[in-house]
Order: sequence, then structure tokens, then C-alpha cells
Amino acid sequence: MGTFEAAAAMVLRWDVMITILAASAFGMVVGAIPGLTATMAIALLVPITFFMDPIPAVGAMIACSAMAIFAGDIPSTLLRMPGTPASAAYTDECYAMTRKGQAETALGANVLFSALGGLFGTAVLIVSAPLLAEIALGFSSFEYFWLALLGLACAIFIGTGSPLKGMISLFLGLFVASIGLDNPGGIPRFTFGNAELMSGIDFIPAMIGLFAVSEVLRSMATGAKDWEVKQTSIGNPLRGWGKMFVTWWPQQIRGNITGTAIGILPGAGADIAAWVAYAMSRKFSKTPEKFGTGHVEGIIESTSANNAALAGAWVPALVFGIPGDSITAIVIGVLYLKGLNPGPTLFLNNPQTIYAVFGIFIIANLAMIPLGLLALKAGTALLRVPRRVMMPVILLFCVVGAYAVNNSLYGVLLMLVFGVLGFIMEEHDVPIAPCVLGIVLGKMLEESFVTSMIKADGNLLAFFERPIAAGLGALTLAVLLMPLWSALGRRRAAA
Repeated sequence: MGTFEAAAAMVLRWDVMITILAASAFGMVVGAIPGLTATMAIALLVPITFFMDPIPAVGAMIACSAMAIFAGDIPSTLLRMPGTPASAAYTDECYAMTRKGQAETALGANVLFSALGGLFGTAVLIVSAPLLAEIALGFSSFEYFWLALLGLACAIFIGTGSPLKGMISLFLGLFVASIGLDNPGGIPRFTFGNAELMSGIDFIPAMIGLFAVSEVLRSMATGAKDWEVKQTSIGNPLRGWGKMFVTWWPQQIRGNITGTAIGILPGAGADIAAWVAYAMSRKFSKTPEKFGTGHVEGIIESTSANNAALAGAWVPALVFGIPGDSITAIVIGVLYLKGLNPGPTLFLNNPQTIYAVFGIFIIANLAMIPLGLLALKAGTALLRVPRRVMMPVILLFCVVGAYAVNNSLYGVLLMLVFGVLGFIMEEHDVPIAPCVLGIVLGKMLEESFVTSMIKADGNLLAFFERPIAAGLGALTLAVLLMPLWSALGRRRAAA
């Protein structure tokens, strides 16, 4: 009981509550601006967390990401422009409802089922994370090697349309992770005589550049055109909540389960969860012909899935230190900065902190309903802010954040370099998420491999000698060989 009381005392403080409210408002602003992402909102929030205690900092991350994912539905519904990639799957459905004069129904469904999806994902996190942590205490470098490799494989084949482009992005990230001192010899690699590069590439400026600065550059390249608001007011979003909940509860539960399961997979994330859930909703619907004409069924299942995926992504992040998506990739960096090293020992050494994180998830998702309803009213006003005004403000946040990491202009230079890299990658449809996971997992992969080879005296079969390592190895090889198997199947069918 002492642990729960300590966790409640850590969360139920005025400064934590104000931080959660402020971060929710910030997430709403960023999420409701078309083209900006929940990941970008988190990247912009990082410099502010430097000045916070660990619990308010984590609370800000959780609340900001949850609100940003929901807020992306506002421009999707009103403008047919997804605020975040997680809203893209059902944008046409939401906008079709707006054209029929049912914008308040679509937005009301987004608020209610986003919150319920987030609470379901949180329940799975609370139940599964401690159990997995007990199992993870028996992990050695062999298991962590396969776990890191599985995360990278999932990033290539689950999170992207083209495995080849996903692999290019991943190798870029692994190259960035290899810059610095060689393991275990301590020999400089790819530093070109620069002393700053000896310590490797700092993760935070790279993230800010890849996600935020690249979007600023893209906006500049397109002339910072403003969007046209098509609907200036909405009705009562609360109307029809009871009927929707009673009618579509199977779709909501299926979306919750789908979203949480996909969120737990490293590299997938909320946007993939939304696409999969929408496809499943259409496939199993009794009225599939209504999809695309403004049918709330697909919206409910998809919006449940993308919010459930957020909490699901924290399971591998907290238990293994492996990000479930690009948001938790940034959060892991913040946890390390705050001395809360993610992994199974966190559950042993700081159980009150883990329960405090669970409590923040519950509060953030419950707060989404009243805050979300307020956001709907403010959404149209926010969408009238000119893009040419918004982008310089975002760039200023980026510069401050990159400089604050080490109080050095080197961080700003890194941010600009990765901003240009992110812009070039997205212009050529090369996804950023595998690159991010490559940067995050590259060092873990290398250290686990080198340590394991030293233990096994160079015997590669040792990677399959332990039961859990053998299972993870078989799963990883299956994911890597899946595209080859599919290609052979298609060739055989064509023949």
C-alpha cells in the first residue's frame, strides 16, 4: 500500500496537475495544425522538461502526446487535412460527415472513443508491464540483441509502404548511431578529427531536426500557403454519445485491442494502428458500402485504435528500453536525462515512479473529454492562424531546444543538418521512423552483440542456446524473411 500512496503523492500535486493541463493545451495546438505531428509536439516540449522534476516531465509528455493525437482529428474533419499522420486513415470519412452537416457527430465520436481507447491501452500497460518486467530480469545480452534486431526489423516491414526505402532509412539511423568511439576498442569512427563528434550524435537535436525543422523547411518550400476554413462553427458534440456507445461497442473494443497490440510492436505506432483498424472495420462491417460516404463506424474503430496504441507503445519502452514508436523514442531520451533508466530494474528500484506514470495516463485520458470538447470550440479559430506566423515560432522553439541540450551552438548545427536530412528524406518518400529507431537502438544492438560474442568466444550458435533468445531469434528471422516468402508466393501464383 505504501507504494500506491507514494505514487499518488507524486502525482496529486498542484504543479503536476498544472503541467498536465498546460501540456495538453500545447498538444492540442500542435495536433490541430495540419502537417505538424504528435512527435513534433513532444520534440518541441523536450527543452522545457530540462527544468522540471521527473514526474511533471513525464506527465507533460504523456498528456501532450495523447491530446495531439486526438486534436489531429479536428482539421481532418473540418478541412480534410489530417492534423497528424494518425488521423489520415479516416480523414475522408470524417470530412464526408462534415459535408453532410454531421461534423459535431464525427468530432464527438473522436473525443469519446479517443479517451476510451487511451484508457484501454493504459489498462493493458498497467497489467502487462510489471509481468513482462519480471520476465525481463532474466534477460542477458543475447536476448537484448534479438530484441533490438526485432525492433529494427518491425520498423522496416511494418511501419513503411516500401521495405527498400524503410531499409535505407534504417541504415542511415544505424550509421548515425555508429559515429563516435568504437565499441569496445575506443577508436574514433566517422569523426573526421572533430572532438565534438567523439561523444557521438546527441539524440535530442537530431529528433528536433528530423521532425520539426524538416516540417518548417517543407512549409517554406511550398510558400507557407494558408488553409481555407470550410466550417466556422459546430453543433453539440455530446449529441448521440449514448447511442454510438451502445451501437458500436464491438467496433470500439476491436479497435482498442488492435491498437494496443500494434502499439506494443516496436516501430509501428498510432498511424499504422489507425490504418489497420480502419481496414478491419471495413472488412468485418455488415454495411461496407457505407464506408467513404460519411459512416461513423470506421471512425470509431480507428480513433479507438490510435489512442490505444499510444499507451501500448510504452510497454516495450518502460520494460526493455526499446521504443514502441517515435514518441517513446524521444521519451526514452528524457527518462535517461532524468535518471529514470528504462528497463526491468526500474520496476524494482522505483516502483512508485512506475505507478505514478500509470496514474498520469489515467488522468490524461480522463481529462481528454472536457479538454477535447473545449478544443473543438477553439479548433476553427486556431486554424485561422496564418502558417507564415506559426512556422517562425516553431523554428524559435527548435533553436532554443537544440541549444539547451548542452548550452552549445553545436546542438543547433546538428539540428539544422538533421532538419535538411529529414526534408530530403520525406521529399523522396523515405520514412523517418526507421531512421529514428536506428539511432535509438543502434548502440544497444552493437553493445549487445559485442558483449555476447565475447561471452560465447565467437560462437554464433550461442545466440540460440537460451530458450527466450531462441524464441526471439526465430521470430526476428521470420519477420526478416517474410518479404522474401511473399515475393516467392506471388511469383509462384503468377507462374
